[in-house]
Amino acid sequence: MPQTNDPFLEIRPYRDDEVPAAIERLVNDDEFISAILKYRFSRLSGTIGWLLKPLMKLYLRAKWRKINSVRDVQLNVSSYMQSMIKNSSEGFTTSGVDKLDPNQSYLYVSNHRDIAMDPAMVNWCLHTQGFDTLRIAIGDNLLKKPCATELMKLNKSFIVKRSAKGPREMMKALGQLSAYIKHSIDENQSVWIAQKEGRAKDGNDKTDPAILKMFHVEGRREKIPFADYIASLRIVPVTISYENDPCDAAKANELYRKQEDGGYEKGEFEDIESIVQGIVGQKRRIHVSFGDVIGNEFETPVALAAEIDRQIYQNYHLFPSNYIAAGKDHSSITDSDRALFDSKISSLPEGVAQIVTSMYAMPTDKKVDAQ
Repeated sequence: MPQTNDPFLEIRPYRDDEVPAAIERLVNDDEFISAILKYRFSRLSGTIGWLLKPLMKLYLRAKWRKINSVRDVQLNVSSYMQSMIKNSSEGFTTSGVDKLDPNQSYLYVSNHRDIAMDPAMVNWCLHTQGFDTLRIAIGDNLLKKPCATELMKLNKSFIVKRSAKGPREMMKALGQLSAYIKHSIDENQSVWIAQKEGRAKDGNDKTDPAILKMFHVEGRREKIPFADYIASLRIVPVTISYENDPCDAAKANELYRKQEDGGYEKGEFEDIESIVQGIVGQKRRIHVSFGDVIGNEFETPVALAAEIDRQIYQNYHLFPSNYIAAGKDHSSITDSDRALFDSKISSLPEGVAQIVTSMYAMPTDKKVDAQ
């Protein structure tokens, strides 16, 4: 049973003893079962969904009957990750992990291009290198459905209350989040968090100093100076590079509509569609690069943000798509690469195509500036 004196109950992931009940709630969630049927059996779900639902529940109960801990959940997820990487990419590489200690916890601050794949890729990389998996920060804007909350909390995700309103409620949420991140690091549990709220839709990975200020809320409560407190979190900047972004056109369309119309209203299921497209869409090659652990050299959030940005861009792995978009020749570019990129751009409306091109070109310029 949940502990009533647990200060992190509202936001933390599930513990081992909470896993069986959460799985049972998922199996009994009609919306969750319907979503699986629609995805797996789209043609049949409408006509004989009433028959398939109880069969799907029986199947899931049998498949998940031996899942009794968070580790069991993670091992199940790892098999899906292996299959996804095989089916939606042309290779996965990593660098910088050898500088880290598998017995140590870190706060991984990462660039953010894909809602679900970014933390999943970092997690996969650490898992395959013998490290423990991460606790993942996720905005409550993605948890509008109960089944989404169950799935995320089963998979070591903790909740960032973006929907908090009013100064008092916001400060309480920030304090709780800051304390939970430090609590995790002290428990020897590493944490993943994006460098800013929302994805970098224009390709410009830039750390929001407000995120770093939030880290220090617990430090201020403990009266520890910013630089010293940041050193205790052992921040590691992480750069995730995708040769192809399956959501590039959708991101560019949103930015174009904002330019032309002065705003953009997301559809009800747009975030879910982005998650699905990011998972199943072709990413070509993927590279995850881990930077250097940050010590106590930076005394302000702005100075720390500049260092995280420098490391993220310095460690960006440039692919032919980046060089082509930037109009630069490089020995790695093949005729096939040019044909693929030209085909992508020519299939888009002019304004959207310009944004997509800029999105892929951005890292080449930023990497030069970071050297």
